[in-house]
Amino acid sequence: MRNIAGPSRPHARVATTDLVAEGIAHGKGDKLPEPKDGLMPDGAVIIAAITSCTNTSNPRNMVAAGIVARNAAEKGLVRKPWVKSSLAPGSKAVKLYLEEANLLPELQKLGFDVVAFACTTCNGMSGALDPDIQQEIIDRDLFSTAVLSGNRNFDGRIHPYAKQAFLASPPLVVAYAIAGNIRFDIEKDSLGKDQNGNDVYLKDIWFDDAEVDAIVAKSVKPEQYNQVYIPMFDEGQAQAGRNDATAIDPQYNWRKLSTYIRRPPYWEGKMAAMNKLKGMRPLAVLGDNITTDHLSPSNAIMGDSAAGEYLDTMGLPAEDYNSYATHRGDHLTAQRATFANPKLLNEMVRDEKGDVIQGSYARVEPQGKVMRMWEAIETYMNREQPLIIIAGDGYGQGSSRDWAAKGVRLAGVEVVVAEDFERIHRQNLVGMGALPIQFKAGVNRNTLNIDGTEVFDIEGEVSAGGEMTLVIHRKDGSVDKMSVICRLDTADEVKMYHAGGMLQRFAKEFIDGTLDIA
Repeated sequence: MRNIAGPSRPHARVATTDLVAEGIAHGKGDKLPEPKDGLMPDGAVIIAAITSCTNTSNPRNMVAAGIVARNAAEKGLVRKPWVKSSLAPGSKAVKLYLEEANLLPELQKLGFDVVAFACTTCNGMSGALDPDIQQEIIDRDLFSTAVLSGNRNFDGRIHPYAKQAFLASPPLVVAYAIAGNIRFDIEKDSLGKDQNGNDVYLKDIWFDDAEVDAIVAKSVKPEQYNQVYIPMFDEGQAQAGRNDATAIDPQYNWRKLSTYIRRPPYWEGKMAAMNKLKGMRPLAVLGDNITTDHLSPSNAIMGDSAAGEYLDTMGLPAEDYNSYATHRGDHLTAQRATFANPKLLNEMVRDEKGDVIQGSYARVEPQGKVMRMWEAIETYMNREQPLIIIAGDGYGQGSSRDWAAKGVRLAGVEVVVAEDFERIHRQNLVGMGALPIQFKAGVNRNTLNIDGTEVFDIEGEVSAGGEMTLVIHRKDGSVDKMSVICRLDTADEVKMYHAGGMLQRFAKEFIDGTLDIA
């Protein structure tokens, strides 16, 4: 029995045979109709990508994928026409040993040609779909999916038109490109027919461990890695041919109009001031398992997003918007990624029935006006309004990206109160000068009836693991107080917080001559 991970958490293991079960591989409660000839099925795999260094750095995975592709091609199988396939190894050495094993041509036959040696689909950078395929998804409201050998599949990350994403081994990615449908029992159903009209099943094209081992032993060689990596770290070769005119200046000459790298504001304005911990309004009230992709997505920038509109004003054509991840050196672009995930559920924003509206929205108080998240952040920034985030359990899961903490801090968030924090993200908050506070057991946003109209204070001494008081000023004039836990876990974190964050502490100690770089 083979397994994959999904549909929105990288640690949620699912048996491949369970994908056709009700509710796992589609979001509709009724039985879905079979596709008509020439049309995509509901559950169509629109992206099949062998990507991410965590998978493509393993020669056995890549050789296994090549063998499956070879065996499939020998039986006349091809990928489905609506599947966008790609191969993006984490190392150029992968291409060399696949060529040595004569397996790269086999992968290319099924559409898995090398598109890059870097983060691609796993980071939301698979590129645009064929316009006709995209339009069919829109017109028929198809439930389309992605299958990739990456390490992240959070909501909204992989592609705007992939409503779910599953993580699979490289050979399984090849198999799903042939199947073209996630609602397909890949263990039992026929992948197609061979040249003689016989059904072909996964077992007929699957790799043999002994063959994988033999090919790896014969074709994966140290000199391939030496060819790729030694020149990268050869300082003499890197400096060869340089003269005074091309020498690297130790000080970077900031370009004012750059949308990729801009002088950061971490020592200025709000970031240079001490937290007040008084009169804080909620930017968002959130549930459990908020990931760093909710806080600061890394995927492709869409034209109708706040970041896309900003890049348009900077004169960039839409095809050059790239991804949020690539623009993180420019805070003016990256700030607009804060809570920009289209799958965000901010419990402050509800419809007439009281249901939470999905999307990058906030409600500005005290006016109670709902607007796009970035416009709400701008409004509060202009008011110099200190902010707070109220959240559930597991806040900050996922990739430990610094911008998940930078974005909310630059927005003016002084405190995050949650039932629990992911370890690294909690440390990132401290490093940016934001105070992580934890509810005591049995207390949460629901037991406290928090709806976002409140104003919050934090009182008490800031100490490692100490108790503080959360003060809630409610709209009706009543005031509630409860004990909470300061999640600065060490004395060093307390020192960093009081300095204003890691960068401020570094700068102060550097200027004072007390910086210990031993």
